[in-house]
Amino acid sequence: QVQLVESGGGLVQAGGSLRLSCANSGRTFNNYAMGWFRQAPGKEREFVAAISWTGDSAYYTDSVKGRFTISRDNAKNTVYLQMNSLKPEDTAVYYCAAARARFSDSIYVGPDQYNYWGQGTQVTVSS
Repeated sequence: QVQLVESGGGLVQAGGSLRLSCANSGRTFNNYAMGWFRQAPGKEREFVAAISWTGDSAYYTDSVKGRFTISRDNAKNTVYLQMNSLKPEDTAVYYCAAARARFSDSIYVGPDQYNYWGQGTQVTVSS
């Protein structure tokens, strides 16, 4: 079973940085691709970034390219989202998710492709 717990959210000024962590307290998440999604008030959940289970491939939504970096440490069963140059429009609840990977370089961007979700962590960026 995969059990995901996010941490690292908080309040930061525009231009600042935060690093989110997502730890799997269940069995190893080798063979799981991982993703980060976010949901702002009144909006649908949207894809932010994803990484293959080997960590060799990553993909980002256009609005965060060059500012956010997804990474993973399979030995620690943890995936990270480093967020730099934060903007007020990045304010949302951020969720990590795990998807059973078909191939070692598989990446998934649709929420329906993910099997497990964390509870979310709030990120608030003030202007």
